[in-house]
Order: sequence, then structure tokens, then C-alpha cells
Amino acid sequence: MFASAPEITAGEARRAALRAQGLLGADGRRGGVPAMLRRLSAVQLDTISVLARSHELVPYARLGAVGRASIERAYWHPSRPAAFEYWSHAACVLPIEDWPYYSARRRRIRARGQRWHKVSPKACDEVLARLRSEGPLTATELGGAKAGGPWWDWSEVKIAAEWLFDTGTAACVRRVGWRRVYDLPERVIPPELLNAEPDDAECLSYLVAAAVRALGVATRADLREHLRLPQADTSAAIDQAAKVSGLSPVTIADRDKPLPAWADPDALAWLNAGGRGTHRTTLLSPFDSLVWDRKRTKRIFGFHHALEAYVPKDKRVHGYFAMPLLAGGRLVGRADPAREGTTLVLRQATVDSAAAARGLARAATEAASWVGCDDVTVERFAPAELAPAFASALKGGD
Repeated sequence: MFASAPEITAGEARRAALRAQGLLGADGRRGGVPAMLRRLSAVQLDTISVLARSHELVPYARLGAVGRASIERAYWHPSRPAAFEYWSHAACVLPIEDWPYYSARRRRIRARGQRWHKVSPKACDEVLARLRSEGPLTATELGGAKAGGPWWDWSEVKIAAEWLFDTGTAACVRRVGWRRVYDLPERVIPPELLNAEPDDAECLSYLVAAAVRALGVATRADLREHLRLPQADTSAAIDQAAKVSGLSPVTIADRDKPLPAWADPDALAWLNAGGRGTHRTTLLSPFDSLVWDRKRTKRIFGFHHALEAYVPKDKRVHGYFAMPLLAGGRLVGRADPAREGTTLVLRQATVDSAAAARGLARAATEAASWVGCDDVTVERFAPAELAPAFASALKGGD
């Protein structure tokens, strides 16, 4: 299948990825947040909030200073659900039309059964009964999420609600105060989506196609990590799903040997037409789908990316929430931001050139304005000899 496939360069694969992710060219800005969500197919959620939460930072990186309230409305529309939350790469916001294609994952969870947290059928029935009689409820409204111990020490109602969520017996189409709101699927999922039950092969084909469109070009390993596919989805099953979906086999030029991959035909057509566009200069969430696969990020950008929020402070290299800097289509630095009043403070910043230092100044200034800060300062800058280029650009110099 790949023996006679056309070869694309590593640079072409990188540009295809940036365009697919909405970070190269004008297409990525069209349609606002709803179109961005459909383009990416998944936006990861996380509890950490520094500049903003990650699901807000993802559209900001692509669309610029879009209002944070409008981002929330686009995800969690109060009367017409446009998205739902479920397990993809991690806990993610997903387009509502993708609900049927996670049925294979829901079936697999039901077949596997409960793992760490155990809960009785009686508790699940009681939570369901309350959702039916009282409407959508958070774990707090159900009786409290915690049992009194550490954060993972969940209450029985929280365990029950999560099991119902995992198996699709309950659904989440909005959050309130960062808490999941559990509801009955029949109340919030359109009937034509709720009643569809594609088989496992159809689910895999759909999700593989969506992932390749979001990545531009993807190896099997890329797809496994992007979708967190189980071992049951063999390489042959992935290749068959890609073929059925109309994706194009390619090989990516690599130092050792060409890498077999699948490409979005639209991405190939764009590359064949010249593959050009304006690059976005921005700071990225550590959970951004451009960089959430560390091995892929290292391969296509030559950039080592790791979240250090859960690393002991004295062992951190780049900081608590180091955000990669994207400029000129490459990852050229990172900065660990914090907010002190109306000042955006870069606790630590690292860049690889004077041009990157100037790009960081632009990106930090734009990010500060977006979150309501009117000043930017930096505590540690590396390498030190590039700090003047950053400072000059921050003041409006060249």
C-alpha cells in the first residue's frame, strides 16, 4: 500500500499540520470557534488555569483575541448543544455530530466494567432517577463530589455519575463553574445522532478520518496517540479504516527511512498548489493538539515538549505551565506565564534566536491584552544575550 505512495518532505508534513490545525493561512480563522472545533475534532480540557483554561487558549491561539464568554457559549450553547464532552485523546470537547462514533468506546467501557472506582447498580439507578425527575445536575447538586479524603476520593454519587457518563447512559453537553453537568442523552443529543449505532469498524473509520484531517498527515503511531486507540485496533485495522475513509497513503521523508503515513487529500492538493499562507505567532497551551503528542512534536518540529506542572518545583526546567512559542511555522521557544494584578509576568522565557525573542514579545503582548493585562515583565530570560531583543520589541522597537 505504501510501497508506491508519493513521498512528501518533512517540511511539507509540518506545513500540512499547521494548516490543518488552523495555524497557517486564512482558512483557520473562518467560522469562528464552532468551525475550529469541527476542524480540530477535539479540544482537550484541563483544570489548570494560568492565562486561561486550555480549552480557551486553543481558540485564542488560532483566532486571536476572541471573547472568552463567546468561547464558552460556542462550546456549551445554553439551548442548542453544539458539543459534548467525552474521552478522546483525554477528556475533550467534541463536536455534537461525533456522538455516534464514540459508541464503540462506550461499548468497550461497558464490556470492560468498572475499574478503580466501584459503585453499586442501586446508586446508578438513584442518580438516573434524579436526573429524570430534577433535570440536569452537577455532582455537587447530586450530593457532593468528594467523600472527604484526597481529590480522587470520590463520593458514591460522583462515582455513579461518572460511570453513567463513561457508558453513555448520561451525557455532558455543558459545564458550570468548571463542573460537569450530567443529563439524560435523550434530552440533549439530537434523536438522529442518539439513535445511530455504527459498528466498531465504522466508528474507527470516522475517527481516523477526522484525526487525519486535524493533523494533515499522520503515521499510525500519530493516530494511536491522537485518538488513544486501544491495542485491539491493529495496524491493519487502522490502514483499512483510512482506506475506507478515502485518505491518501504517503511516505514522509525521514533521516533513517521513509515513514508510511496517511494524508488528507485536501492537504495534499494544497501542498501541490504551493502550500503557502501567513503563519500565526502565538503562545500555545501545553495541551494544544498541535503539541499534545510529544514524540510527534519532536519529530516534526525538533522540539521537546513536556508539561512540568506536576513536577516538583525544584526539578522543573522550563516552569509550571511553560507555553511553547509558535513563530514562522516553527516552535522556537517557550514561556511560563503568571498574572500579578494587571501585569503578565513571564517567570521564565527561553528562545532560540533574536527573531524568536521579538516574536515572544509580540505574542506576550497580545496574550496580556486578551486577558486584561496592560503590562508584561520577565523574570528570567535565556539566553541572556537575547534579552535586549525581547525588551526592545516589547517597547515597540524593531
